[in-house]
Amino acid sequence: MSDELTLELADIRKRFGRVEALRGATLRLHPGEIHALLGENGAGKTTLMQVAYGLIRPDAGDILANGRRVVLRSPRDARRLGIGMVHQHATSVPSLSVAENIALAAGWRPEPRQLRRRVLELCARLGLPLDPDGFAGRLPVALKQRLEIVKALAADARVLLLDEPTAVLAPAESAELLAMARRLADAGCAIVLITHKLVEATSAADRITVLRRGTVTLHARRGERSANDLAVAMLGASEPQPARTGRRVDPATARVLVRVQSLDIARHGRHGATLRGADLVVHEGEILGIAAVEGSGQRELLRTVAGVTHPLRGVLQVADPVAFVPEDRTTEGLIPALSLTENLVLGLGGSAPWARGLTIRWAAARGHAAELIGQFDVRADGPDATAASLSGGNQQKFILARALARAPRVIVAENPTRGLDMRAARAVHGRLRDAALAGAAVLLYSSDLDEVIERSDRVIVIHAGVLRSPPPGADRELIGRMLVGAE
Repeated sequence: MSDELTLELADIRKRFGRVEALRGATLRLHPGEIHALLGENGAGKTTLMQVAYGLIRPDAGDILANGRRVVLRSPRDARRLGIGMVHQHATSVPSLSVAENIALAAGWRPEPRQLRRRVLELCARLGLPLDPDGFAGRLPVALKQRLEIVKALAADARVLLLDEPTAVLAPAESAELLAMARRLADAGCAIVLITHKLVEATSAADRITVLRRGTVTLHARRGERSANDLAVAMLGASEPQPARTGRRVDPATARVLVRVQSLDIARHGRHGATLRGADLVVHEGEILGIAAVEGSGQRELLRTVAGVTHPLRGVLQVADPVAFVPEDRTTEGLIPALSLTENLVLGLGGSAPWARGLTIRWAAARGHAAELIGQFDVRADGPDATAASLSGGNQQKFILARALARAPRVIVAENPTRGLDMRAARAVHGRLRDAALAGAAVLLYSSDLDEVIERSDRVIVIHAGVLRSPPPGADRELIGRMLVGAE
């Protein structure tokens, strides 16, 4: 790791309406290092990286590349300086193939045979395998994230800005990605790692910077500060964890709200079944945790229970109303260009009290949107703010608020804390627990196995399209082995 500076963001300030996103934030990157950037939702992390990538012009402050002051008018200027960014949400063109998306990002000539070979060689060198012929729009979220990383590296980036790259990855995939980041850093690349996982920051990063409400509150080298120090710098005074209820549902007396029998479900975007002969019962007041690695069939199961897709055959009984919290906020959860009020109206449809046929009472809808923004601590510039103007975590909080506004009897939550800081994640789990205590059945899937185990009343495992129930008292090790078919 060198003392030379590759990129410096000095005293950066940026305001969006009444929201002051950055208040004199400074970040210095060195070649050969991984620099973790921590902060709660709305702290300004993504905004700072968008300034570094030329997506946002700062109101004040300086950007220096290799010691020289530069003005980044667009991402093209940033890429010319060797700066690449992996966004929190996929930016690939869904209708193009993986290879075509990589060529578009890197400026390669789209000659099919040569392009396919070049992409395979690049993915093999990076240790991030992808099918060059697959359509980007049909990839699961984890592979979309992988494609974003390959796209950035295909353009020969020397500074790589990673915005929550491990948020939807399984533990083994996260470890592989961080190992790849270390190899790139050892080769001289400067890497920014935005993460909410303190263990990643303390184990993978050489330096750590913490933002809180747009201001740097801590800067340290690895090992200089404890995880608790980092949490206090992110959130202020530490807060106690909410008490666990310890409630367990009695299947003999509780009503069944979800019943699945001999269900076959088609594979997303492909022919054939991904789940075969699935049997499942979820009772009122129960949080059922679903443990699975990417591609095991949990995506299809959740969407079938939520009514987004239909099974091939079998019995499916789900109590109404059903609320669905999808993991991909900007393609399934929200329309970024629309206001929060408009997204609320679209999400609740004709069941909302302000809707009568084709007539919408917009004042009532705006009022309800404002109430949800306040109740769920969504940091936004009011109900007329566009969904795109919110940070990823605040988008997720609004999606959850909209889902729970229907008082659902069944809640399907897919990676509901993806991209959330510790405080926001606790709030989400508290909301889901409250819904269960009020009688709802909750299906909770997370790519974080510890989250599934700790926050669920009961856990099922999906491996290779087969649902299995761990034996009573099963520990994390046993459930982990079941995930990969080793038990």
